Amino acid sequence: MPINLEKSEEDFLYLHLAFAVICAGALIGVQTLTPITLIGLQLLFLVAFYNCIVLVVGLLRKHKGWVSMWFFAFILSLLMIFPDWFLVAQLDVLVFPPDGGPQIGGVSLYMAGLWAIPFFIILFLGQRVHARRSTLEAYLVVALLSALIFGGAEQTMWMLPGWYAQNVLMIGHMAVYIFIPEILLGLSTYACYELIREHPHWVKLPAAFFVMILYLGNASFFYFIIERILLGT
Repeated sequence: MPINLEKSEEDFLYLHLAFAVICAGALIGVQTLTPITLIGLQLLFLVAFYNCIVLVVGLLRKHKGWVSMWFFAFILSLLMIFPDWFLVAQLDVLVFPPDGGPQIGGVSLYMAGLWAIPFFIILFLGQRVHARRSTLEAYLVVALLSALIFGGAEQTMWMLPGWYAQNVLMIGHMAVYIFIPEILLGLSTYACYELIREHPHWVKLPAAFFVMILYLGNASFFYFIIERILLGT
């Protein structure tokens, strides 16, 4: 049975298909035509382009909920610099190799906007499943998306090269301790946005801060349990 897509769903699909094609072309170009040390600038441009185009399309196509979701996702993405910084500078379990782009505390600057991409996707698809199916199914989809998106990024970003984990138990290229915190990050992002989405934009600032702190605590807790208590490293 075919699914009749709403206007916002069609725009979401076409935008992300186009962005995926642009990313593939741009990153293949980096690998074949330009020095690998420029990957940071390339990613910074792609991340900025994504955030701008989501906002512009949302405004032009009058997707009020879309713009609200993007704003929350972007604010949270900016704040996610702090957990990454903590993992790099304090726990020494995350590395951003020199990539030709600017860094903050050892974290590549593109990360300030990169998190907005999975956050926006998770929020949008979670809400669409909720509208079409049920609350429970929406949370199940959010959990699955979080595992696939964040887990997939951990397993593949080192090839660009992007970030990579070190000094921790790994499955492939993914740090075991971060898997549950990243699923909880997706769930808390969706749950928190659902609570405040009808409120003014300024309310999204403390809400995003709460989600960031929760992720930082989860990452620290599971690192301590797995790496220090269970493995004794």
